[in-house]
Amino acid sequence: MQLAATKAFVKIGPGLRQACYDGRASGRFLAEQFMLLGISDLETGKRWHMVMDPDAIRAMLLVEGALAKVQGSLGVIPEMSAAAIHRASLEIQVDPGAIAASTGENGVSVPGLLAQFRAEMQAPEFAQHVHWGATSQDIIDTALMLRLRQALKLAETDLREIIAALAAGAEQHQSLPMPARTYGQHATPTSWGAVLAEWGMPLCDALDQLEALREGSLFVSLSGAAGTGSALGPKAAETRAQLAQALGLQDPGRSWHVDRGPVLRIADWQGRVMAALAHIAQSTLALTMTETAELALGAAGASSTMPQKQNPVGPSAIVALGHQFTGQRATLQAAAAHQHQRDGGAWFAEWMAVPQLALSLAAALNHTKSLVAGLTPHPVKMRSALTDGLGLIHAEALSFALAETMPRPEAQKTTKQLCQDALAKQVPLADLVHADYPDVAETLFDPSTQMGQAPADAAAFVARARAL
Repeated sequence: MQLAATKAFVKIGPGLRQACYDGRASGRFLAEQFMLLGISDLETGKRWHMVMDPDAIRAMLLVEGALAKVQGSLGVIPEMSAAAIHRASLEIQVDPGAIAASTGENGVSVPGLLAQFRAEMQAPEFAQHVHWGATSQDIIDTALMLRLRQALKLAETDLREIIAALAAGAEQHQSLPMPARTYGQHATPTSWGAVLAEWGMPLCDALDQLEALREGSLFVSLSGAAGTGSALGPKAAETRAQLAQALGLQDPGRSWHVDRGPVLRIADWQGRVMAALAHIAQSTLALTMTETAELALGAAGASSTMPQKQNPVGPSAIVALGHQFTGQRATLQAAAAHQHQRDGGAWFAEWMAVPQLALSLAAALNHTKSLVAGLTPHPVKMRSALTDGLGLIHAEALSFALAETMPRPEAQKTTKQLCQDALAKQVPLADLVHADYPDVAETLFDPSTQMGQAPADAAAFVARARAL
């Protein structure tokens, strides 16, 4: 059974894995953070574990070093100890494998990390003051926020590049007519520039929301064992505030051990970006279909057996990543319901979901950058799509034109009948209209005059993109 599953996964598995894990700079932030679940080899009985990556360890050591430095300046721990701990946190390297067993036993990585760190310091008189008054969750959550800050920064860089590419296309093609579609059917004329604007505006919104997100979610955590800060001493609140300042994070002014709102808000932002990227990908897939062919991709994949095919691999990967993101986002939402002052099961589930959310978005952004940079519209096919449908795409405009000389309901009824006649007789709608209603302007059936605000929408997006 295992062999069959492996064979079934051979074709698509590596590609999806690469898509998920090889997104731009994804290796520099958020991989598997913590060793959590043991996996047993049924044949040998050997037990394997997933271990946190070195960047996760580095982030936690930075937190421990900054905490000691702040506590030293406030007189909570001796200044000499604080200086030694802070210096060691910048110099000492802890091998993830060295804390695997401890992490598996304790359910969290910090006890093993502290043991290794204290041993590497080789100064027990100083090392005894490491982690003074803090709890594992303080260190893990604060380190997570440091890494999510980096993830958001990388996402911001990619978003700006995507928006710039979309804006360049919108400016060039703001008045290029094409069919707008609703429910997969021709609706009314629009422009390719307006479509690009439709893709780009949600991404502009996301950029505009980033600063508020950082201020309202990138929180330091320092509340001690049960969120009361009792072991941190009388200067607990001051220590937390100064630690936040030292790390460039925000001081929430409270414990958020069981309030996963900060993590959820970041995931919500990521989800909105992912939804916008998936919309781009889904629309691209539809516009590059054989029957449509209004767009060409800069790069396409080949089929193993059909030489004529150019598969839209990039947009397909974005859609797949969106599906994966949705599943992990649901897990994160469920995991936000904690019990009492700390909930191991809920917290552990968060560890598994958050890295995948960040990785999926990073990969989707990377694919989208390549996608939008290589998109080429086919004006002839767009024009053909507007005219080959017997001109029925102008039905709405016709109904309003007829409403100038008859009641609106009658105009709609008349237009519907004319459309049915055009289909039945395979005669262009314009010919039937001009035969019965010669006063209707010829320009009504010219797509370039029936795009409404589409060119203006494209121009507005270009202006907004340049102002970012």
